Amino acid sequence: MITQIGIDEFLLLAKEHPVLDVRSPGEYTHAHIPHAHSLPLFSDDERKVVGTLYKQEGREPAIKVGLDYFGPKMGAIIAQTEKILAVHRIHPDINRDRIPKTVLVHCWRGGMRSAGVAWLLDLYGFKVYTLLGGYKAYRNWALHQLSQPYNLHIIGGYTGAGKTQILHELHASGHATIDLEGIACHKGSSFGGLGEVPQPSQEMFENLLANDLYAITQNSPHNTPVWIEDESRRIGLINLPDAFWKTMQNASVYFMDVPFEQRLANITAIYGVFPKEELQKAILRIQKRLGGLNTKNAINFLQEDNFIECFRILLRYYDKYYAIALYDRKIIDNQLHTIACTHVDAIANSKSLIAQKLKNG
Repeated sequence: MITQIGIDEFLLLAKEHPVLDVRSPGEYTHAHIPHAHSLPLFSDDERKVVGTLYKQEGREPAIKVGLDYFGPKMGAIIAQTEKILAVHRIHPDINRDRIPKTVLVHCWRGGMRSAGVAWLLDLYGFKVYTLLGGYKAYRNWALHQLSQPYNLHIIGGYTGAGKTQILHELHASGHATIDLEGIACHKGSSFGGLGEVPQPSQEMFENLLANDLYAITQNSPHNTPVWIEDESRRIGLINLPDAFWKTMQNASVYFMDVPFEQRLANITAIYGVFPKEELQKAILRIQKRLGGLNTKNAINFLQEDNFIECFRILLRYYDKYYAIALYDRKIIDNQLHTIACTHVDAIANSKSLIAQKLKNG
């Protein structure tokens, strides 16, 4: 049996059952519903042929060619769906053999591609739900999530203060957190891509962020404090969405004031392990703002394996631009809270952060 449902019910069922994205591989790679499985009805080239035929000759000629592509793939689509179901995680108390084989299917607009695959899977014996409006409906839902007035609280501090470590410690302690750098696969600076996998597309980043925000609001009251790390508008190639960025601009900032030498030791330990060639490329990317002499000296120290002095120059540069960015945000007095920290210590500093938050009310 095939049942067409809206986005809210679709996402609710997606917590228990696999989502099958039957769009082309290129569409899926660009962006998709988080955790959805790619099960393309057409290849990228086939989709282009069918789409062009639909525009030039109409619906019926396009369907005929589409069926020629679809027919030989039917067995493989069923086999792949069975594999996905076999490894899909379900609640440990549920007997897999006693629940119906249920899948959620969508294409771009909830049209012929999802209808075709849903018909096949239903014919085989699966319980099939299709998404009304397709991926386009999901995108509208995601953009709506990003526009909501979340109760954001920002962990601030100069580079090397251990903000990411504090964020992770808060998460481990049960606090609601969003790891923007983790979602973006980038730490934000010229050095932020070192050791990271390729960044997602802008659209995929937004989907992932919307998904994380939705998970928080589903499990907690809407006014639950959500901790994030202080970021510039741009994280690598990713831009923070307008509405979310505006919410960040109005949020309280908890500035972790860690001594310079402690921060220097921290970033040297983090980035000093990367190849010198990659570090030099990162330095050269900021040479215009860093200045000719500082760039030359930093590279010379790097080549001499004097990482401490190399990063000392870079840390002063990043401190300067962070201070400017913080000033430009015009944070009012009751939104900026400075917390003195003697060391880069995620556990101790996260406790100080929460104590300050409780003091503020």
